[in-house]
Order: sequence, then C-alpha cells, then structure tokens
Amino acid sequence: MLGMQSNDAADALELLKKDHETVEDLFDQFEDAKESENDEEMASLAASICSALTVHAQIEEELFYPAIRKLPEADDMVDEAAVEHQSIKDLVTQIEAMRPGDDLFEAKIKVLSEYVKHHVKEEEGEIFPEAKDSDVDLEALGKKLAARKAELAGEPGTEPPPARKSSTATKRHARASSRAKTSTRSTTRKKKSS
Repeated sequence: MLGMQSNDAADALELLKKDHETVEDLFDQFEDAKESENDEEMASLAASICSALTVHAQIEEELFYPAIRKLPEADDMVDEAAVEHQSIKDLVTQIEAMRPGDDLFEAKIKVLSEYVKHHVKEEEGEIFPEAKDSDVDLEALGKKLAARKAELAGEPGTEPPPARKSSTATKRHARASSRAKTSTRSTTRKKKSS
C-alpha cells in the first residue's frame, strides 16, 4: 500500500508527501531490478508504480485539488498539476499494457520517473506552501484522503470500487475476438477446399 494506512493520523500534506517518497523508492527499486536484469521484479515494480500513481492521482484530483483551488493564487497551479497528471496517466496506461523486454518499456518507466519528480517538486514547492498558509483544515482533509485511498486500494473494511473494464481492455478483447473469428473462417474454408 502506498504511503500511510487509513488509520494513521496525518494531515493531507504529510500523507501526500509520504506517497511521493514511496513512489520515488519504487522507482529506485525498479532501477536496481533493471541493473540486475530481473524481468519478474521489474514487471512487479512497474505494476506497483502504476497502481500507486493511479490511486494517488485520483485522491488528489477528487479531494485535494478542489480544496486547494479555492485559494487565491492556486487556480493556475492546480490547472498545471492536472495537466501533469494527465501526462502521467497516459504513460501509466501505456506501461500497463507492456512487459519487460518490450520496445521502450524501460524508457517509458524512466520518463515516467522524470515526470513524477518534476510534478512532485512543483507540488511540494508551490502548492503545498499555499495549502499550509491557508485556512484549509488539513487534518480533516488528510482523513478524507486516507479513507478514499484505502477504498481505492481495496483495504480490508472498505468498499472496493466498482469493477469496470477500461476502454483499452474492451478494444483489445474485441480485436482478439475478431482475430479468432477470422482464423476460424480461414480454417473452415481451407478444409472445404481440400
């Protein structure tokens, strides 16, 4: 699980910083696995990175950014953070469809790491100070973030999010199904002509 457990008392900024540190550590572990050419570990770490970033982005977008957007001077910073999130999510989607050894797999993890480091630097250097100096109740917001994070991660005692297929998974299934039908038709035609 990324960062703090839902029953730990932490304000929103502490929780999000812990998440940032955890993801940075996962990227470091990925680099170690890459150096030792451990494909199984690289695949596992890539999945952990993608999962952690997906949950983290979602709680920020659902709860943290709306609370911060209300602050003077924060609107543009939150807009930039949202655009950065979209770039990160696009790369995550690509990586989730790949395996170690695929073309550009390691390069995409490296670029994702760089995007995340840039995003974290801006978030902790610009948005967090605005939040800290505001009247936003960071303790209450931290509890909401922790609860939502636990829910998304499917921790015991929480409702799991509803299962839904991604459009990419649906398209992949449709293509595979179409190829199977085409293959069956070709085989049937060959048998008839024999």
